Amino acid sequence: MKISRKIWVPLVLVVVVTSIGYSYWGESSATEYKTKYEADNVQTRFNMEIFDKITENYWQKVSEPDLANLYQLAFAKAASSSPIDLTVATREGVAEMLSQGFSGVAEEKHNELAVNTGIIVLANLAPQGRSGLLSQAQETAFRDDVNNINRDNNLYKNLNLEDGADIASVNKAYEERSRELLASTTPEAKEELALVERAHEVLANEGSKVIYDQTKSEPTLSSEKLSGGSLYLDLTKISNTTLQEVANALSAYGTTTAPTGLIIDVRSNVGGALDFARYFMSMFFGPNQYVYDYFHQGDLEPERTPNFAKVEVVSKIQDIAILTDEQSQSTSELLSAIFKRFNLGKTIGTQTKGWGTVENTFPLETDLGDGNKYSVLLVHSLTLRDDGEPIEGRGIDPDINIENANWRAQVNQTFSSKFASDLIRVLSR
Repeated sequence: MKISRKIWVPLVLVVVVTSIGYSYWGESSATEYKTKYEADNVQTRFNMEIFDKITENYWQKVSEPDLANLYQLAFAKAASSSPIDLTVATREGVAEMLSQGFSGVAEEKHNELAVNTGIIVLANLAPQGRSGLLSQAQETAFRDDVNNINRDNNLYKNLNLEDGADIASVNKAYEERSRELLASTTPEAKEELALVERAHEVLANEGSKVIYDQTKSEPTLSSEKLSGGSLYLDLTKISNTTLQEVANALSAYGTTTAPTGLIIDVRSNVGGALDFARYFMSMFFGPNQYVYDYFHQGDLEPERTPNFAKVEVVSKIQDIAILTDEQSQSTSELLSAIFKRFNLGKTIGTQTKGWGTVENTFPLETDLGDGNKYSVLLVHSLTLRDDGEPIEGRGIDPDINIENANWRAQVNQTFSSKFASDLIRVLSR
């Protein structure tokens, strides 16, 4: 069913949340808990904080009875026991059930049981497996993955250089190290040569070197000027540095020159930083322009471009194509939907994966005292297609499907001849 758009009214809303049950002042007058069970037991408090994060931040509105019943089953599974009766299927009822459950388990098992209960609850939220409970180390790994940072691979060390070495030193080290490795025929030398070549590719380029030096993020984009006058951008992933990489690719054009066409390749792109979409579109739209909606708990939440001016080079581009396949997902799908919605370009390839969830982390304040701090990873919102339907489970339908026998003819009919030639060559590689 198509989701109707809510009229956006720019008002500041003050939301007052009244909990079912009662407030309870614990031993410290500085801390207020919603129930006495949370004041008495830290593991119960830990899970009730997860309960509240779900209620406040999960993309769907979840009723207290539904969430209470999920907690009842999750605790039983985590404890390998029969479900404990809920006196009432409410937040307070869950707190009471958990308190009773923990009291029946050896104290040294409480933290493990609390964590596993939270993991099971979150894993069973739709779409299953997208939400979870992250330790600090897991959250760092999650953020690093989004930002394309591999802390186990130092590009400078691959070239036997100190961090920050200049480009001349990078080139010299690459020549020496690659010569040594090419002289060897062992599988290990071949693997190491690939690392050396990647390090040189990143660190010998001034733009990507600056980004790596500042953020440790490896490039997510490669660019190429095609013979027909088009700029080809191959986005393997989308991170917080991708926008700067796009800007670096465009900087090769002067104020009086511009590519005649733009090919944005998001085939096999797993997505990443979602904010990229609205920042990237500011190059086309300028500041404070509507770009897309999030769907969250029954409402549409519009996103606008940041306060960035249009990019002159981009405004001169005549033809734009987005290349997609069944592995294009998340942010790359949203980007494709935006271009379709505003008729800025044509999507070409095959239907995308249909991963239309927006995940974010929400830190928990409750400390179990086990040396770990935890965050809840939640599906916070859904992204929408150009027709207003959720991307999740549907994907983006290409304007020109290359599985059709006449796709080349469609390309030639849709675009200028030089751009069509560039596009067909890229798709035929």
